[in-house]
Amino acid sequence: MSISTKTLSVVFAAVACVGAAHGQQVKLMTGPQGGSWYPLGGAIANIADKAGLKVQVLPGAGIANVKGVDGGKADMGFGNSISTVDGVAGKAPFDKPTRNVCNVASLYPQYYQVVANADAGIHSIGDLKGKSLAVQPKGNTAEFISMQSLEVYGMKYQDMSRVSYVSYTDAVSLMKDNNAQAFTLGTTVPASAIMDLASARDIKLISIPDDKFQAMRKLNPGYTKLVIPAGSYPKQTQDVPTIGYATHLIARCDLAEDVVYKVLKGMVDNKADLAAIAKAMGAVTPKMMAEDIGVPLHKGALKFYKEVGAL
Repeated sequence: MSISTKTLSVVFAAVACVGAAHGQQVKLMTGPQGGSWYPLGGAIANIADKAGLKVQVLPGAGIANVKGVDGGKADMGFGNSISTVDGVAGKAPFDKPTRNVCNVASLYPQYYQVVANADAGIHSIGDLKGKSLAVQPKGNTAEFISMQSLEVYGMKYQDMSRVSYVSYTDAVSLMKDNNAQAFTLGTTVPASAIMDLASARDIKLISIPDDKFQAMRKLNPGYTKLVIPAGSYPKQTQDVPTIGYATHLIARCDLAEDVVYKVLKGMVDNKADLAAIAKAMGAVTPKMMAEDIGVPLHKGALKFYKEVGAL
């Protein structure tokens, strides 16, 4: 029996597709060292390896990851709900709408944290005027939030004596040497960078009162109100209200359905491995992961959530 050239082409294409999906290397953009995203990415890479997927973990940042995935420089990445939604809408800091960014899973809350050296005389964000401030490099969600938190107090970076755009690790070094009096970051609680600083100096966490929170909600309605519980850090005797947003996993919308499905299924089946790095992951359920945050859901994620009854 003869087989047509056209039929053979279809068969070979199908085999090639399966092979590519099985051995495909997936580029995953994470976050800066000192936060939870980089080690979490490593854990996901180990989980994906069991499913035959090779994941290359790359450093990154919330805004930069969305741009990287949209531009095809990465296949997947961690994002922050507030900035990813801005990307979909084409709002600042994005100069155009993202067209190839899909949601895979909402993961856990991130806390915007402002920490000052206890002897710096800083009791509110308004007291940062004339001080030296350390923030993350451009492309980080928390850096953009820092600009907005100053804005609701009627200030800009130019009102600081100096602004350093550095990693968490370098910010801690600046604080220890008193070359910065405060620094901002967005990550889980407790943050390892703040714990490192607190081992060397007395610190003070700066709260965001309700009126300023409401003002920031006008700038981005995706902000939620969170509280850093008393005792999260050494000598922290009171709850500290602050801004929250969700960490989530994104992927190129045109990334193969089975790749996203396998990564997501592996994360759920091996949740304990992820919770060992980001404690908040321990309470996450598939239904929570499938929550609509205003970013289109990837077809591979949609398939998984329907299978497990989360949608």
